[in-house]
Amino acid sequence: MTWTQALAARSDATLLEGDTHEPTRAGPDAPHAVVIGAGIGGLASAIRLGARGFRVTVVERLDQPGGRARVFEQDGFTFDAGPTVVTAPFLFEELWQLCGNELSDDVELRSVSPFYRIRFDDGSSFDYTGDPEAMRREVARFSPEDVRGYERFFEKSRDIFAVGFEELGHVPFSRLRDMLKIIPAMIGLESWRSVHGLVSKFIDDPKLRQVFSFHPLLVGGNPFSVTSIYALIAFLERRWGVWYAMGGTGALVDGMAGLVTDELGGAIRLGEEVTEITLEEDDLLDGPRATGVRLESGEQIDADLVVSNADVGFTYKHLLPQSARTRWTDRRVDLLRQSMSLFVWYFGTDHTYDDVAHHTILLGPRYEGLLDDIFHEKTLADDCSLYLHRPTRTDPSMAPDGHDAFYVLSPVPHLESGVDWNERAEPYRQRVSRRLSETVLPDLEEHLVTSRMLTPLDFREDYLSLKGAAFGPEPVLRQSAYFRPHNESEDVEHLYFAGAGTHPGAGLPGVLSTARVLDTVVPGPAHFRAEG
Repeated sequence: MTWTQALAARSDATLLEGDTHEPTRAGPDAPHAVVIGAGIGGLASAIRLGARGFRVTVVERLDQPGGRARVFEQDGFTFDAGPTVVTAPFLFEELWQLCGNELSDDVELRSVSPFYRIRFDDGSSFDYTGDPEAMRREVARFSPEDVRGYERFFEKSRDIFAVGFEELGHVPFSRLRDMLKIIPAMIGLESWRSVHGLVSKFIDDPKLRQVFSFHPLLVGGNPFSVTSIYALIAFLERRWGVWYAMGGTGALVDGMAGLVTDELGGAIRLGEEVTEITLEEDDLLDGPRATGVRLESGEQIDADLVVSNADVGFTYKHLLPQSARTRWTDRRVDLLRQSMSLFVWYFGTDHTYDDVAHHTILLGPRYEGLLDDIFHEKTLADDCSLYLHRPTRTDPSMAPDGHDAFYVLSPVPHLESGVDWNERAEPYRQRVSRRLSETVLPDLEEHLVTSRMLTPLDFREDYLSLKGAAFGPEPVLRQSAYFRPHNESEDVEHLYFAGAGTHPGAGLPGVLSTARVLDTVVPGPAHFRAEG
């Protein structure tokens, strides 16, 4: 089923906030917004600003748009570098509608079922789907006495979703009183519990506890410490499904880039690095004001406002002088608790593994112990749990005929661990390969025809992520909502943030929602004209 068919079939198909309309195309004298970074959050921000009447320029240091969602093409294979699980597609649909188009004009989304095949260390597996009855049967296979507990957990997930996503996911938390208002709701939703703790309240079977608590790992969080608010992901997936963009997530990136340049008349400048956000003092404002960016070449791009889709901590520490930062000092940035990192291996085979699902999660012999090694001890463990993506299950065009394309990721500690990835990358790849060969991809090494790796070093060097973290600040309660770096800078006027490091956080729905929040915190073009 495609997303267009699913949307037409829904009884609650009014998912979008407005009808398709012609955007306000900015003229040469319109206020100018510069967006640092062409990741999903940066492109979404550029589209929303452009549709409101701003002139938009996106500056990206890599040679292609997408950021973590860039694409690798190698030996006839196409690999999505980053996010592969598309949920809440209406957030993409909104961007196309803001430009007077439909998502289906440029991108075909196909539903994925099962959402995930979860394989345990003993060889048993659980097919995780959006079908409530099928899910009850799967739960009953493992633990009949937990069926009612599973149902109660999903009821709780629905309640958390209604508040955490529908009510608060697109609300800025710029003021402490915004946070204080929701404390009663947070108490009622048991947000002090971890996701695993909430699941354990309803479900007793150890394997099922893993099945229903792994989701925070998809956004960089430890299920044993991340606030239970992230249990909303379970209901979000049931509500809107899990989807795949034909041609890969890169097709969504290309479509978004086309909206910026072709529909809105904006510019995307690739291969150009921002080295400084320029400022000026303004006695009428509370602090310095962003006036544009300076590139590595020395070129100055003037702007009325700047949106940084770069790592928030990197932006504060490396693009702004310390004298401009009374709140986000170097010390405060360094105190942010960063998420885990990832070891990612992209590979192609000259053999098709037809029994392998689109998304497979291979759990190792340890669950809590492994996560403790990654998040707290920051040691590279001998065992591992893996996420395996096989896009050719749905889209054979991602590989040559008769071949399979894969990417596998292993959560690993960020660079504070001291692991020398220049030395450890290949041995770790071999370890991952053995694990795959022993479980779902027999004789893998004999069928390899192409291979490349991404390590925490690449997250630091390519994405300028502090400590090589893959998802920005870890989504624990004390780094969520008001306590997460704000979408509107607390130090610099006319500076805003989008992407995984700001509210509401990582994952495609989270990152797209950070751009949606900018609709609230960024004044309209008339405000900047009046100031100018």
